[in-house]
Amino acid sequence: MTDLYERHRAVIPDWVALYYKRPIEITHGEGRHVWDADGNRYLDFFGGILTTMTAHALPEVTKAVSEQAGRIIHSSTLYLNRPMVELAERIAALSGISDARVFFTTSGTEANDTALLLATGHRRSNQILAMRNSYHGRSFSAVSITGNHAWSPTSLSPLQTLYVHGGVRSRGPFAHLSDARFIEACVADLEDLLGHTHDVAALIAEPVQGVGGFTSPPDGLYAAFREVLDRHGILWISDEVQTGWGRTGDHFWGWQAHDQSGPPDILTFAKGIGNGMSVGGVVARAEIMNCLDANSISTFGGSPVTMAAGVANLSYLLEHDLQGNARRVGGMLLERLRSIAASVPAVREVRGRGLMIGIELVKPGTDEADPQAAAAVLEAAREGGLLIGKGGGHSTSVLRIAPPLSLTVAEAEQGALVLEQALHSL
Repeated sequence: MTDLYERHRAVIPDWVALYYKRPIEITHGEGRHVWDADGNRYLDFFGGILTTMTAHALPEVTKAVSEQAGRIIHSSTLYLNRPMVELAERIAALSGISDARVFFTTSGTEANDTALLLATGHRRSNQILAMRNSYHGRSFSAVSITGNHAWSPTSLSPLQTLYVHGGVRSRGPFAHLSDARFIEACVADLEDLLGHTHDVAALIAEPVQGVGGFTSPPDGLYAAFREVLDRHGILWISDEVQTGWGRTGDHFWGWQAHDQSGPPDILTFAKGIGNGMSVGGVVARAEIMNCLDANSISTFGGSPVTMAAGVANLSYLLEHDLQGNARRVGGMLLERLRSIAASVPAVREVRGRGLMIGIELVKPGTDEADPQAAAAVLEAAREGGLLIGKGGGHSTSVLRIAPPLSLTVAEAEQGALVLEQALHSL
């Protein structure tokens, strides 16, 4: 591994981060487990950043990929593509958006880029509302709407971005309020903000902020925002790159926790649908999706191989009710971790929904984030045979737990035991 690490450092940019003091090379996986080049076996509670959604080496997906690759690997969107149409039909029906059209990309970043292009083109405005503590990708336009300075390397932007309160429930000026008053205060902030700007194209929001540390507002916030947005003709983009496909357990899409005012105008997705294959996309009403007045195709979006993987993976997800499993096993894991955290002074909060759980660490007796503690727990968990992630707002001090949705009760308990030992090692 030392040799590979040195080769990595010689040719890969410094800003491409690696986990662990001794980075590991993952060579293969099965179910909820992966193995490294030294033969160590790990329970995977991060799934390649919430991307291995169903299971590693899922036979149904690998079979679909192999069979499609044996026929044709690539053609581009210039030709009819049966797997792409089939997956688009299923996603359109599941999206909740009427008269929906689907455009496939290769990543969540590109999906959000496309959503921004559609919104600004449709509204003829380059002004975007985004949430504080948000993350929407690493491209030039996506970075410019990201409300998390750790992931925003430039202030240059093709867009004018204004940031709204509400994505973080337990920090900030409204944290002390009840849920109902919190929503009222955030809506008032939005109303005030709109009184100081010209026409806005869209609000983009993650129902649960991923890189931000799995934070979320009270249910109904974005429905209340939607009432304000509708009065101004402003579009709502729901970034479901991390929250889609039933990961939150309670809902298939994160926006459904805020559905009192209807579905979003635009929905973006990626990660889990391909179970590791490069699939992203956008769903929007036809009038919005068709607003572009210039040619646009995708060379690699909608690839026959990735679409075949998506169809097989979605079928498995629905047929095995993995959303229900995320609700049941995730609920149990969340309560188990809260019980563990009660005796760990460094844990400020355990939060989440389904199999999307965050453990926020602070310096004991304070509200000050402790990224060193998060790094230490990450290392200790790895030594115990468990892979987790980390994230958070101003400082990376939140442990991110997001296993494949097929996680068993026994595996959840095994992971909780490792986390208990790692947290107590602080």
